[in-house]
Order: sequence, then structure tokens, then C-alpha cells
Amino acid sequence: MEQKKLTKEDLRKVFLRSLTIMCSWNYERQMHMGFMCGMSPVLDKLYADDEERKKDAYRRHMEFFNCTPQMTPFIMGLVASMEEQNANSEEGDFQTESISMIKTSLMGPFAGIGDSFFQGTLRIITFGIGLSFAQQGSVLGPILAVVLFAIPSLLFAYYTTFLGYESGNKYLAKLYQGGFMDRVMHFASIVGLAVVGGMVAGMVNITTPLQFQDGGTSLVLQDMLNTIFPKLLPLVFTMSIYKLIQKKVNTNALLIGIILFGMVMGGLGIL
Repeated sequence: MEQKKLTKEDLRKVFLRSLTIMCSWNYERQMHMGFMCGMSPVLDKLYADDEERKKDAYRRHMEFFNCTPQMTPFIMGLVASMEEQNANSEEGDFQTESISMIKTSLMGPFAGIGDSFFQGTLRIITFGIGLSFAQQGSVLGPILAVVLFAIPSLLFAYYTTFLGYESGNKYLAKLYQGGFMDRVMHFASIVGLAVVGGMVAGMVNITTPLQFQDGGTSLVLQDMLNTIFPKLLPLVFTMSIYKLIQKKVNTNALLIGIILFGMVMGGLGIL
């Protein structure tokens, strides 16, 4: 079988498309369509002669994804190298689940690093410089703010696209040959679950104001739940929605149901 190889031009397409990753951001899966759009040139080339595997790859990259845009090209480059190895393997020889696990395990830590540096540090510094010029009435203010932030962001994203791809090519074959890929998948799944658990605890904010009177003592239900199992209500709610999604309940129906559920429970003073 002829070995398929990605070129620098292919990776440049990945980088250029990564610049639009926020254009299709949504509340359901956030940056998944942008990620898939960035990977599409790679997938079209690698699976040009196998329509079924190409469809599977497209579905694979329509899963939930969210990360700092500047950090995402590294993950795209790494995933491109994994897709290349999968395309050059016989069907079933490559564990495609590892691709999703690597994405999930990296997006959380990379988002933490990227948000702290690019959004929390570089953006503040560069826009502070631009603001000082703007306060003096100079038109250079907004221009400098954008340019000083954009140049290092674009350079970082560009070179890390290739770094991710080269890192994947360098280490993936060794992992498979040494039989370590199962361990990598195990640890990646642990990190991925930890990331998802942290997102549930941090992004799903559900509490109850219910109180019970026992003589002269007032028992606050939320305080009791926090003592027994912190963030129990967000976990129960999230798992309930997850079960409904597994049963193929329509997403729009779920969104409307969540809104109505919140209105009713809030009106009754339960949540």
C-alpha cells in the first residue's frame, strides 16, 4: 500500500483554517465545527480512496472541543499526524479512539495555559500600550493594540501547527512499537474525564434555596449537600442530560426543556 504523507502545504491549510475556529462557536459543542473545518483538507487527502473511513473521521472531529484558539493549531497538527498514521494502517490496526482521547486530554490544560498567557497577559499588555496612545488622541492606539497582539499570536499558532505534527510523527510510532499506546490511552482518558468533571463543576451552576425549620433551627439544604457531596446538583443534572442525549433526544427539544425546567423550578423556589 502506498504510504500517504502530508506536506507543509497541507499543514498551512490547517493553520489558515484554524484562524476561523471561533466563527462557528455554539453552546452545544462549542468549537467542534471549526476544528473539523480545519482538519477537512487533511481528511480529504488521507482518505480520498476510502469514503467510509473519511466519514468516520469527519464524525470523529464533530465531537465537543473547546480550547484557546492560539493553542489549538498544535492539537490540530498532532491529530493530523495521528490521522496520517491511521490512513497508512490497515483498518482496525490503529486505535482511532486514541485520537479523541488525546484531543480531550489536551484541550483543558492547553486552554488553561493559553488563556493565562494570551488572554490574561499578552492581551492586557498590548491593549494597555494601545490605550495609552489612544488617550493622547493618536490613531495608532487601536492599530498598535491589534498588531502587537496579533503578530505573536499568529506566529505561535503557525509554528506550533508544524511542531504538533512533527511531535506526533516522532513519538506515535515508538509508542505503538513499544506497546505503550494502551497506557497513553488510559492516562489520556483519566485526564479527559478530569477535564470534563471540572467543566461540569465550573460551568453548570445549579443550587437550591430550600430551607427547613426544625424548632428554632433553620436547615439550609444546599449547605447540607455541599457538606455531603459538593456540586451534587450540577452532576445529577448533567448526567440526566447525558442520558437523554444517549437516547437520541433532539437537541433543540433538550434546550427548550432545560429553559422551561429552569423557569418552573425557579418559579416554585426549588432551584
